[in-house]
Amino acid sequence: MLGANVLTVSWADVGRVLQDPAIQHSIKLTFVTCTATAILSVLVAVPVAYLLSRYEFRGRALLDTLIDIPILLPPLIVGLSLLILFNQVSLAEVCWVLAVGFLFAAGVGFLRAARRSAFIPSALALGGVLLALGGFVLWGEAESLEDIAGQAGLPMTFHPLGVVLAQFPVAAAFAIRTMRTTFDQISPRYEEIAMTLGCHRGQAFTRVVLPMAGKGMVAAGTMAWARALGEFGPILIFAGATRGRTEVLATSVFLEINLGNLSGAAALSLLMIVIAVSTLLLVRAFLGKGGKA
Repeated sequence: MLGANVLTVSWADVGRVLQDPAIQHSIKLTFVTCTATAILSVLVAVPVAYLLSRYEFRGRALLDTLIDIPILLPPLIVGLSLLILFNQVSLAEVCWVLAVGFLFAAGVGFLRAARRSAFIPSALALGGVLLALGGFVLWGEAESLEDIAGQAGLPMTFHPLGVVLAQFPVAAAFAIRTMRTTFDQISPRYEEIAMTLGCHRGQAFTRVVLPMAGKGMVAAGTMAWARALGEFGPILIFAGATRGRTEVLATSVFLEINLGNLSGAAALSLLMIVIAVSTLLLVRAFLGKGGKA
């Protein structure tokens, strides 16, 4: 397939495509959104992966399964779900759903907290009650999440911020899987020794585990970046493919094909392949022989 792209593209095609102002904007937006998505993915992946790696709790298998859903679902479903969430669901309904989830988790926590501290279940219960009260206050408000985000100056649908949000679910799932493998390879004994020396668990995590997981974090961020680069379906549905606004390289290929410019689409495809391969080679070079975290 790579050979087919190479045979289809000439240097003149590559030069013509790269000189197009719309494509230049697409390349810039691609790098900006992929980088933002990678950073957000790592910020979410570190605590979630650590939780899955170190703790046994009721619902752990369910959480582990939910993380894989964005990877398994057809990409168009992810984009459609985001579109419905932001344009058909009100903030009051979101509060109600979260309140039910918090209260359910608190109930399970109280059942398991007998003879132990019930601080976390109590915090979850308080959060659930506050969310339920928020739902009551907001009941009857017809404003969607998109309306609220727009009023706050952060519009999502058919906006560059929507590109980041569309890239995030799958990219974060890959980052979490990478970070969990990293934490699984770090023995809990290091944290136990740190705690015997006077550190509490939070200090043991930040001073011992995180430095040891540094390479894994780089690998997770790079995997998220590379996955965001190839995201297409959710972006097309949720953010659109408007030239000069929400067009990224993946949607640029789609637009060039629709215009009948097969050579231009092949040139962009070749560019994306070069970027993806370069990214993976950089990761392997950074992580060292074998690419282990």
